Amino acid sequence: MKIHKDIVHVSSNGVRPSYHNITAEVKKILAESGVQNGICVVQSPHTTCSVIFEEFVHDTDFNGDEFLQVDLNRILDRIVPRELTENMDYRYPGPKHVDFLMSLTGQSEFPLDPGTILNADAHIRGSLFGASETFVISDGKLQTGSVGSIYFIDWDQNRPRQRKCNVMIMGE
Repeated sequence: MKIHKDIVHVSSNGVRPSYHNITAEVKKILAESGVQNGICVVQSPHTTCSVIFEEFVHDTDFNGDEFLQVDLNRILDRIVPRELTENMDYRYPGPKHVDFLMSLTGQSEFPLDPGTILNADAHIRGSLFGASETFVISDGKLQTGSVGSIYFIDWDQNRPRQRKCNVMIMGE
């Protein structure tokens, strides 16, 4: 059995949920792996991001967001409103967690601005949609149908970020 790993890099916009159609990148990684039959796992290591399998939609709004994404955002805004201040209905992050996160300042992707950790909404959305999708590989092809696409979503709207998405292919 072969195991092949790679990373897809994306940049979030930091002002609204960022949807990235990464289907072409995943298919390229699959081709490089040489695996003909097996599985492909696409996974986000970020707690405010998700990987989903959805239909590609040709129509977009003026931001370039596909209409299905716009519809999804409108529904989510009603049930999981954006956390704009620490006095909203969210208890996250809490004073102990803020202290912990601020102790990480300067490491990796952690912010200097504590306002950027007011993102309970992004964590909840990430939890609802999950961090990964698994796909069957048959005869060297992802079994995604004719309109299925793989999207990496950054739900965090507090600042632009560089994100990564793990891809692991296993099979023969």
